[in-house]
Amino acid sequence: MPDTPDSPEAPAASAAGPAGTAASHAAQLATIFAETGTLATGIEGYRPRAAQEQMAAAVAGAIERADTVIVEAGTGTGKTFAYLVPAMLWGGKVILSTGTKNLQDQLFLRDIPTVRKALNVPVSVALLKGRANYLCHYHLERAEIQGRLASRQDAAWLREIARFAKVTSSGDKGELASVPENAPVWQLVTSTRDNCMGTECPSYKECFVMRARKEAQQADIVVVNHHLFFADVVLRDTGMAELLPAANTVIFDEAHQLPDTATLFFGESLSTSQLLELARDTVAEGLSHARDAADWVRIAAPLERAARDLRLAFTRDNSRLAVSQIEADPRIGKPFFETLDALETALAEFVTLLESQAERAESLEQCHRRAVELDQRLAAWRSDAKAAPPPAAVEGDEKAPASTALGPETVRWVEVFSQTVQLHRTPLSIAPIFTRQREGHPRAWIFTSATLSVKGNFTHYAAQLGLDKDKSLTLPSPFDYATQGLLYVPRDLPAPQSPQFTDAVVQTALPLIEAAGGRAFLLCTTLRAVQRASDLLYEAFAERGLELPLLVQGQASRTELLDRFRELGNAVLVGSQSFWEGVDVRGEALSLVIIDKLPFAPPDDPVLAARMEVLQRKGLSPFAVHQLPHAVITLKQGAGRLIRSESDRGVLVICDTRLVEKPYGRQIWQSLPPFKRTREAETVVHFLESLRNGESAPAAGDAGGEAAPD
Repeated sequence: MPDTPDSPEAPAASAAGPAGTAASHAAQLATIFAETGTLATGIEGYRPRAAQEQMAAAVAGAIERADTVIVEAGTGTGKTFAYLVPAMLWGGKVILSTGTKNLQDQLFLRDIPTVRKALNVPVSVALLKGRANYLCHYHLERAEIQGRLASRQDAAWLREIARFAKVTSSGDKGELASVPENAPVWQLVTSTRDNCMGTECPSYKECFVMRARKEAQQADIVVVNHHLFFADVVLRDTGMAELLPAANTVIFDEAHQLPDTATLFFGESLSTSQLLELARDTVAEGLSHARDAADWVRIAAPLERAARDLRLAFTRDNSRLAVSQIEADPRIGKPFFETLDALETALAEFVTLLESQAERAESLEQCHRRAVELDQRLAAWRSDAKAAPPPAAVEGDEKAPASTALGPETVRWVEVFSQTVQLHRTPLSIAPIFTRQREGHPRAWIFTSATLSVKGNFTHYAAQLGLDKDKSLTLPSPFDYATQGLLYVPRDLPAPQSPQFTDAVVQTALPLIEAAGGRAFLLCTTLRAVQRASDLLYEAFAERGLELPLLVQGQASRTELLDRFRELGNAVLVGSQSFWEGVDVRGEALSLVIIDKLPFAPPDDPVLAARMEVLQRKGLSPFAVHQLPHAVITLKQGAGRLIRSESDRGVLVICDTRLVEKPYGRQIWQSLPPFKRTREAETVVHFLESLRNGESAPAAGDAGGEAAPD
């Protein structure tokens, strides 16, 4: 059953119900958020914030009018409580979507129970994740019978999972900490949209996925994540298909991630991993249900070989290439398209062979359906047919209508990983698609994050999703950034494009890291820079005799690295994009955040390049309309790692002189928190040494910092 409160009695605060007037809502919120109000009485350590109450009122207004609101709430505003209170009191059926599974768990296990207890409301809550997070009885049993595992470690993990299956009530793999979340064995014991047997499964009644979906349908508040939300909108496969029509309120926390997530799901992709998984499953089901009918291993062999050959057509991994780039390079293009022809032929033959055997078992029929769908995706990807882009498909054109019946223009591109190749068809704008998804049944839509605007301007964000930028609100952080920290832009650094740039960043960072006694993040814009910077830091620490722990992305999971960083208290962590957001390190463990360069997306990215081309055709500036706002929002996320509470102090270093030397630099730093600013290394060292020695650090202005403008 969904999680429900201990007390069934609702407070007087909810008596007005969903039909309550805006005035009555405001009065109730004033009581709830007051210094001696409901939350202060019920939650230890709670402190009222005017911005929090203001946001709660905006959310309540959107709920009452079944309207949309975009809220940028600075770090420390308390936005979680600000949307949970009106959602619990007046939101009706609420879908709460977050950026990550970690935040999902935090909301479900900590924040929602805290607010619900303080309000004393009878609100039931359910947690719903994607099917890959839940153990599958059918696939677990098949894995145990087949016993084909890559290593002894996988075999040991499989035994642990089998024991876990007998005692868990949720089947959530996150509860089994002894088996790493990324362990390969999980792929064998969880289902996918492709290989789930649905009602034909012999374990359907005990299915953890179905149980979680049923609980979600019965709950008042359902906590999901953005990937799950959009997977359902596109695939109707996550249980959300039944949830969304019944929802009165949809809340997106960490909403800055939505454009990228929606683009991923509103596009279409096909990977060699899917083809290899299809071949593997077909062999397994064929041997189980129709061993005498065919040589299953021989039937699957051409498809497996063609899928692997497609990956071998590329010599470099971790690359993204537009089809036009592949066509222009004969070293890649010739083997790629020849192998693609072979793959298309092998998949077509595989479909034909499976069709003749599909009636032998439901599982073989399912394999046949999967093969047909993948064959259709491959044919669609190879087709050059494109719909003309509608007027609204171009960001920055505010006169165009928000939606259209036409599909947006797409770009075809290829992503190469170490073990697989993905073929993508991506819409250049998701605004028309997302707008259509939001039409229909009236409901409230709340979008919130600490980073949605450029100097309070929501044009870029709203245009990406087809929202009305006028229905937006900016709430400043309650932190005193001018006294809590410094923004430092070093002098005399080479251009970010220089081959020596990362070396120069490390040389600049070393005296600051030493002054701070570690306690630093070095955030890079590329994985290559992460590797180079960490190598240089290892050498420099040894030469200088600095006994500082160095943690590097890739050594362990993000969660493990962050836990170790907090525990050590004097560590230096080097990471890339995954550490720019959703990372909360409070207190003395972090007092220095160094960002190597402004996070402009690489202009040769296939999707970005195609979007820039469309903007140019419209007579718009791709840099001003898309690249700059996107970089600002990303940089604000990275900068937000430094000051996480009223008592935090520290230095933000941005090693990109474009911030002060280029005309657009002012727009960027004026979008950051209002730190005092300096370009003097001595000022920064003095500030950090004061923090390290436990002294009362000088206010940034007293240390020689320049006051940020209004």
